[in-house]
Amino acid sequence: MTDTATPPAGVHEDGSAQRLQIDTIRTLSMDAVQKANSGHPGTPMALAPVGWTVWTQFLRYDPAHADWPNRDRFVLSVGHASMLLYSLLHLAGVEEIDRDGKKSGNPAVSLEDIRQFRQLGSKTPGHPEYRHTTGVETTTGPLGAGCGNSVGMAIAERWLAARYNKPGFTLFDHDVYTLCGDGDMMEGVSAEAASLAGHLKLSNLCWIYDANQISIEGATDLAFDEDVGKRFQAYGWNVIHVDDANDVEALKRALQAFRDENERPTFIVVHSVIGWGSPRAGSEKAHGEPLGAENVAKTKEAYGWPVDKDFYVPEGVKEAFTAAVADRGATARDAWVATFDRYRSEHADLAAELDLMLKDELPADWDSEIPTFDADEKGVASRDAGGKVLNAIVKKVPWLLGGSADLAPSTKTDIKGAASFEAGNYGGSNFHFGVREHAMGAVVNGMALSHLRSYGSTFLVFLDYMRAPVRLSAIMEIGAVWVFTHDSIGVGEDGPTHQPIEHLATMRAIPGLDTIRPCDANEVAEAWRAVMRDPSRPAALVLSRQALPTLDRSKYAPASGLEKGGYVLAGGEGTPDVILIATGSEVSLAVQAYEQLTADGVTARVVSMPSWYRYELQDAAYKESVLPKAVRARVAIEMAGEIGWDRYVGTDGATITMSTFGASAPIAKLQDKYGFTVDHVVKVAKEVMKG
Repeated sequence: MTDTATPPAGVHEDGSAQRLQIDTIRTLSMDAVQKANSGHPGTPMALAPVGWTVWTQFLRYDPAHADWPNRDRFVLSVGHASMLLYSLLHLAGVEEIDRDGKKSGNPAVSLEDIRQFRQLGSKTPGHPEYRHTTGVETTTGPLGAGCGNSVGMAIAERWLAARYNKPGFTLFDHDVYTLCGDGDMMEGVSAEAASLAGHLKLSNLCWIYDANQISIEGATDLAFDEDVGKRFQAYGWNVIHVDDANDVEALKRALQAFRDENERPTFIVVHSVIGWGSPRAGSEKAHGEPLGAENVAKTKEAYGWPVDKDFYVPEGVKEAFTAAVADRGATARDAWVATFDRYRSEHADLAAELDLMLKDELPADWDSEIPTFDADEKGVASRDAGGKVLNAIVKKVPWLLGGSADLAPSTKTDIKGAASFEAGNYGGSNFHFGVREHAMGAVVNGMALSHLRSYGSTFLVFLDYMRAPVRLSAIMEIGAVWVFTHDSIGVGEDGPTHQPIEHLATMRAIPGLDTIRPCDANEVAEAWRAVMRDPSRPAALVLSRQALPTLDRSKYAPASGLEKGGYVLAGGEGTPDVILIATGSEVSLAVQAYEQLTADGVTARVVSMPSWYRYELQDAAYKESVLPKAVRARVAIEMAGEIGWDRYVGTDGATITMSTFGASAPIAKLQDKYGFTVDHVVKVAKEVMKG
């Protein structure tokens, strides 16, 4: 590594159009970070030749139609290098698409947007945000997340191609390019995702690894010195080395080798000097903070750039860059549109299906086969009911697909009679993510970003391994479905390692995540209905291992009340003396206690509260009808941690919840130990009534 402004070998101050475009990317990145006094200039500067080569020479992307379904995807997993992406979107002339899918008439990223880098309300936030900036394919920043998302995007392309491509009609054949760095390679999610991609032989996937050997704390050899290329060879990837990130011809050869590869994903190891041209090149300082005015000037001088000009785009640079991308992309899109028009005539049913999917809409009769469950005291586990409902929906919505982290027989999320998605059959609907919860979450998000209604499932306690992608699904407002089973101490003999306690509170704390814990089979059916109707937010379905009584809905309120998050299940007439509030398996316990209290002459009410998120969306009048403010005697019952329940029980109420981890024992013994019995609920209810 060097601490001078001397160009690395192979770099020439030749003033060519190519070099002007590359240096424009570099100087825009420098200037934006410097003006914001915040950000990471080094990686965008070093990877400018890589970004230029991918976009102008290979990427099939129409800037006038950034939502073209068969566009190549460009994922910036090194999200801290966001100015690289913003510069590319600006120079490519990408047109903005609003939240309604309409063109706004504005550029996706204008020069003024770049000037407002990292400022409140700008389209150029510190890390790229999906939905916020047209052209950003996924929200990145947490390292490794973009890598995992890109595997999901590559999987989606393979599934779409298998279902919709027909002889003479190629609708899907796009590629996925991902820029990643040393931090991505250190995060475990990338290893999980890369292992899965290699197993699935996703030859439409290319990761470009910036091996600059710098991280925030300093040189990577402080903690990371493995041969990453050999690791990826072991995963089954095609590994190519490019010795100098500035060697555009070598980059072209590597990317063409990727395009020619039909059996394996490709991993291109690119060696760069972070912040090339900066007097602090090769330093972690060039990575994690602005260069400083003096160093910016010296760097521009090294580039042969006007030192006195900020945010300078030389004449003809933007036009040439845009043309290089658009000429190829527009031609490809026009051909695709013509093909799809012919496809509508010969494959009308599939075309109609595809139209619905791309609009995130559902067939008119999509829920017509969802079962209704008869009252049954013995009942059925909500995971079993969930499997039946899922299979009923899939018959009408074939793009609802997913799998589990090696637990489908337990989570009941396998699609009956459907094939597995594997390298030999990309048309399969059952996905096997292996014991890779974090990658599963990232991959499911990538699939959802491709308009599939994707789901991933595991035991609730293993949310610990995948909270990051669940959180990102909420930030991105995508319709990923998270199916979590084995939802409480009801897991029984498996003991505290498998009994979730704090996990419901963790999910409820994520803004925009609809966490639903149904109380019986019919609430499960309504939960799936509610989730499928709204593709703009993720949902977590929290289901039991043990059987739950199927409530008699002729005696108690209909399960459709779930749509509002919380509803009066029993005791809706008049003003109650006490209100019992519960979720999931504890609702039937509350009902039993209600019957006992009623027999004792107490006017009680049961509120089923499957989704706090949905309940909080209701107006004040509805909330008052469910939980009247005048009734301060309230008891919340849930086999999970107490945190959060104070908002519903107030200072005068009580909770029957978990304040410790569980234990290994049969469920009946655990219910006795921790107070989840009718007698205990009745006792606590009468105590809170005394005030």
